[in-house]
Amino acid sequence: MTAAPVLDAESARRVKFVVLDVDGVMTDGGVYLGDVDGRRLEFKRYDIQDGLGILLLRWSGIRVGVITGRVSESVALRAAELKVDDLVQDEQARKLPALRKLCHKHGIGLDEVAFVGDDLPDVGVLREVGLPVVVGNATADAARCARLQLTRRGGFGAVREFCEVLLRARGEWDALVERYVQSRAEVPGK
Repeated sequence: MTAAPVLDAESARRVKFVVLDVDGVMTDGGVYLGDVDGRRLEFKRYDIQDGLGILLLRWSGIRVGVITGRVSESVALRAAELKVDDLVQDEQARKLPALRKLCHKHGIGLDEVAFVGDDLPDVGVLREVGLPVVVGNATADAARCARLQLTRRGGFGAVREFCEVLLRARGEWDALVERYVQSRAEVPGK
């Protein structure tokens, strides 16, 4: 097993906004397409541990966004479930203009953004953000743009790995884990 990547504290503390691609990052890149009574259905598989990592990012005060080049109800459902701050689904895969618009809206510089990608549609964003990150199975073109390459594959814990790397570098991981454990040990109303 490859050792997890390490991030320096200064770079980690600079991150105010984590933005994730979907297909190949939050999922394994596979898309299940079907038809039921003439209605198109699309399914994707998400890693549950990634979701908990996103929750811990949000608890730490880091804004979380999702920008994808496909339009899918599955993505809208998952983003709502995770309570991400921003979701952009652009079938033209114009991710960099979408990110610039979000950064302007929130008063965040591109240098304060960590973006996790995996393939050619992500290269433009990876070239511009302060912390370009790719999953373990990213394409060579995307990987060349990254400052940090994860060991886990997209859809199989890569997002969680990044959340942990970032929060450990910020010195926040242990306290957030303890907060989560305690929140699940308490009985509501007592």
